[in-house]
Amino acid sequence: MILELKIVIIIAGYLFLIATSGIIIKFILSRAEKGKIAEKKEWDTGFIIGKCENILILTFMLLDAYIALAIIFAAKTIIREEDIKKNSLYFLAGTMINVTYFYHYWGNN
Repeated sequence: MILELKIVIIIAGYLFLIATSGIIIKFILSRAEKGKIAEKKEWDTGFIIGKCENILILTFMLLDAYIALAIIFAAKTIIREEDIKKNSLYFLAGTMINVTYFYHYWGNN
């Protein structure tokens, strides 16, 4: 019974955080430069990458694999280097908001 409850809670956590993190990130970033920090194509790409990042962050946090988180962020920075040079606020702030948002809900448990 306890195992099933833990599984339900973890699945609910994934669904809740994935569903709400995009809203929070968009809200915060829209305030950063009065609503215009990225083109629609960047928002769409960032949304998809952000959701993948959400899954990885939560999975690694649940597994206490913090070194894996660092590797993911380093790889993201290297892969998106050109994009970051063009608009560092959008890419780096999005990542930091994602990490902070997840840590707020899961890191204190």
